[in-house]
Amino acid sequence: MKYQILLAAALLFSACNRDKSGEVGTEGMNAAATDAASDATANPTVDNPNVVSEDEAPNPNAPVMKFTESEFDFGDIKADSKVRHTFTFTNTGKSPLLIQDAIVSCGCTTPSWTKAPVLPGAQGTMEVQFDSRGKQGIISKQIAVRANTQPNITTILIKGNVLTVGAAASSPL
Repeated sequence: MKYQILLAAALLFSACNRDKSGEVGTEGMNAAATDAASDATANPTVDNPNVVSEDEAPNPNAPVMKFTESEFDFGDIKADSKVRHTFTFTNTGKSPLLIQDAIVSCGCTTPSWTKAPVLPGAQGTMEVQFDSRGKQGIISKQIAVRANTQPNITTILIKGNVLTVGAAASSPL
């Protein structure tokens, strides 16, 4: 019992000493935060080519990617199978549209797209293949299409329900 009281007292006193040294340490952290804030005030602009600033007008001649559908639902997908869907888009802008790349949220999803510039008024495609191998249940995968548009990222989505091995799609009676 004596040892427990001594241990509690020792912890109490050491905790008090830590508070004091913590206060000293925060002065350095506060000084660093103050320096960072003063730097931000001195140089308030940050160049980001993907964001149109409030005082900069968007390019009226930029290409515009308009998908006929922004998401597709495969419904029930057999286990260990591959399914595909082709998204169609139109360039409703005033200059040629060029897709730089398409970033997927999972390695099980593979996009392929029109490589040539899509002229104003013309259509292009984005084919998306999903491999259900090793997956089961509800899936939702995003494809971020990066192009010379404003904004430069357009997101499309595929979804579905991967059935378990041996399960058949249920049908209403």
